Amino acid sequence: MKFNISYPLTGAQKCIDIDDDKKCSIFYDKRMGAEVEADILGDEWKGYLVRICGGNDKEGFPMKQGILHKGRVRLLFSKGHSCYRPRRDGERRRKTIRGCIVGPDIRVLALAIIKKGEKDIEGVTNKQCPRTLGPKRVTRVRKLFALRKEDSIQLVKKAVVRRTFESPTTKKKRQKAPKLQRLITEERLRRKKVYRREKKARWERGRKAIETYNKFVAEWRKKKHTGKEAAAATTPAVDTKAPAKATTTKTAPVKAPANKPTGPNPVVAKGG
Repeated sequence: MKFNISYPLTGAQKCIDIDDDKKCSIFYDKRMGAEVEADILGDEWKGYLVRICGGNDKEGFPMKQGILHKGRVRLLFSKGHSCYRPRRDGERRRKTIRGCIVGPDIRVLALAIIKKGEKDIEGVTNKQCPRTLGPKRVTRVRKLFALRKEDSIQLVKKAVVRRTFESPTTKKKRQKAPKLQRLITEERLRRKKVYRREKKARWERGRKAIETYNKFVAEWRKKKHTGKEAAAATTPAVDTKAPAKATTTKTAPVKAPANKPTGPNPVVAKGG
């Protein structure tokens, strides 16, 4: 079994190969994140305490934290899961991985030194590796270089980790530094004042617009009410309670027909 041993304080790491199954058995049935004493690995490892960070089996399948299984399993992965990188938006894929329990079929095991022992390990604890990439956030830069909040901005800008590049054509060297994030400068404070002033001006404009609108609505309603009263005053009032006058209609006299006698009917005697 191979052990990829790293020391976070110096940034160095080293891969060692141990064929003795008795020495490797102390890691069997241990989970990722477990802390194990490494005294059995050799005399130089006396007093060392290591943490299991991960590993791969003989076929290269990685271990995944949270899978309480010693063998392999097939799981459906999506964006945000470890051991998987989506190629498209919303992509999901079923992959084969190993559980977080160490078994005898593990080929490479990653270990991190938590507690240093009495002796130094060659290539790990006695070697200082410079950081290629440093933090970008201002608070983390201050924490890394033990800076205070009262220190000047120029001091924080100089403290970032820089990388040196050499041009293959001109053979000139140049440095590259990350852009600091969440850095409060005089320009930032001045811009915040402008934002506050604009926000207050928008609030004042909105308040004045509401007052103008309410005033206009009140005047319009008053004008409408006075117009109705003037119209009612000009029109005559109709008394609906007075009784209606009786109306008489004149009829034309009826004329008698001309061929009809107007006097009494003549009496005709019988027989002449």
